[in-house]
Amino acid sequence: MDAYRERHAAVWPDMLRAIASAGRRNYSLFLDDDGLLIGYYETDSVADADASLAASEVATAWESHMQDLFTGATGRADQAARVLPEVFNLEDQLAAARG
Repeated sequence: MDAYRERHAAVWPDMLRAIASAGRRNYSLFLDDDGLLIGYYETDSVADADASLAASEVATAWESHMQDLFTGATGRADQAARVLPEVFNLEDQLAAARG
């Protein structure tokens, strides 16, 4: 986990640009001491953002650079993420309460 934190303290500038160009914004990662990793980002299209990063040479290199930190994972670690359904959104509920 220390290596994961260290690598994310200084993500390659080209990778940062690839993420932004893919359309991901407000992107954060959270790592607990027990290994629980939560990622959050907003995008207009998850499919388009994923396709852009899958086609990116720098994203492929970054995922390769990170692969040793994901024991038991096959393929790209970012593609193994579990998508959680949203159960609450403050802005949506405030809008509904006003309307």
